Amino acid sequence: MENVNRHEEWYFQSDYDLETAADMLKSGRTVYCIFMCHLSLEKALKGLLIKKRQEFPSKSHSLIYFVDKLELELSDPQFEFLFMLNKISVPTRYPEDLRKLFLAYTKERTESILHQTKEIQLWIKKQ
Repeated sequence: MENVNRHEEWYFQSDYDLETAADMLKSGRTVYCIFMCHLSLEKALKGLLIKKRQEFPSKSHSLIYFVDKLELELSDPQFEFLFMLNKISVPTRYPEDLRKLFLAYTKERTESILHQTKEIQLWIKKQ
């Protein structure tokens, strides 16, 4: 696949992961919803890297790494959200105590994370 269209594949996968996040929330699997939100934004940022720089992304999972690499100018709330999502991505991948995560990430809190993820994903794709 040529680099010109490769970013579209990353965006397609980002959309797919975002739909999966919504499905996870509907089924009550809040931890997986958050994990998929992170994955969706990671793929959107990797797609943007290909689109803007024709550069194949590293295997990093850090949202902040890609924001810095792309020199994106985020608002304070956008940066704070990405920083928070980046920070909680490891515990949602490899939880030490899954039950504690259930208590920390209620349906309401997870809905808010999903909503913010959708907004930022759209913003990334418009860059």
